[in-house]
Amino acid sequence: MTRVLLAQPESFPIAGSFTISRGSKTEAEVICCTIVENGTAGRGECVPYRRYGETIASVLAAIEERRADIERGITREELIEAMPAGAARNALDCALWDLEAKRSGRTVAQMLAIARPEPITTAFTLSLDTPEKMAAQARANSDRPLLKVKIGGQGDVERVQAVVEAAPRSRIILDANEGWTEADLAENLEMAARLGVSLVEQPLAAGQDEALRGISRPVSVCADESVHTADHLERLVGLYDAVNIKLDKAGGLTAALQLKTRARELGFGIMVGCMVGTSLGMAPAVLLAQDADFVDLDGPLLLARDREPGLIYAGSLVSPPSSDLWG
Repeated sequence: MTRVLLAQPESFPIAGSFTISRGSKTEAEVICCTIVENGTAGRGECVPYRRYGETIASVLAAIEERRADIERGITREELIEAMPAGAARNALDCALWDLEAKRSGRTVAQMLAIARPEPITTAFTLSLDTPEKMAAQARANSDRPLLKVKIGGQGDVERVQAVVEAAPRSRIILDANEGWTEADLAENLEMAARLGVSLVEQPLAAGQDEALRGISRPVSVCADESVHTADHLERLVGLYDAVNIKLDKAGGLTAALQLKTRARELGFGIMVGCMVGTSLGMAPAVLLAQDADFVDLDGPLLLARDREPGLIYAGSLVSPPSSDLWG
């Protein structure tokens, strides 16, 4: 067996800009890993995320540290033990899944015993802005069944009201990105319930989760930054109703599957989400999300340019990946 590991940073322009409570960006910076074994190539993509102390340079360095392991034939199970969760492990793990599928002649869906993966409905994200501009975003996407609304600060009531009025037939997820405080938590949750919101994602900063204990939650609350791997779940029981599983947080599809299984056992609802990346990064998550309660895999829809070939989106409906993309 001869394996070669390649890792390449890439940049894809965002259509306009993407703004959350922590700031804005105009391009998606990703790393594509390719593992070539005897002429067969498997690929995986990750998005280094500064919120977790990751940069393009640090993730490339972490991947390089595992070059010898990858090229000697490390398995996905061994990789979980050898590397911490995060973007670097995600790219390598997903590349190993893709390589295994292509070498075996089976799809990853078949490897996961998904008899017939189906198209799924994804949320479409509205960037944080003034109420007037967010209403315009909502109006332009009012035919989408599920909108994810970025909020997190003063003026959130006006923002949400404007979106609801502009897209009255869409279900709404509010994503505060840790932007609320314990002082305004109860009031904001009541506002969300009054306006018919379906889910509130990560209202408080990670580490402040205990503020959710014992308070009324008239809207389901989903953990994002507060949960990365299955090890984080036990302490969140009774605080959150659902968890957002992202491959870049969990450190790959292998760990994400473990997280999903344990979350179901503990009674959490499942959301499968993403960073802003290309179809290559979304492809494994589409399979992970086949039975999820909420899906937020709109990364390619936010880009001015995606990979070719990419995932096929029909409005908010995203189809499972073709094998020439991934898996």
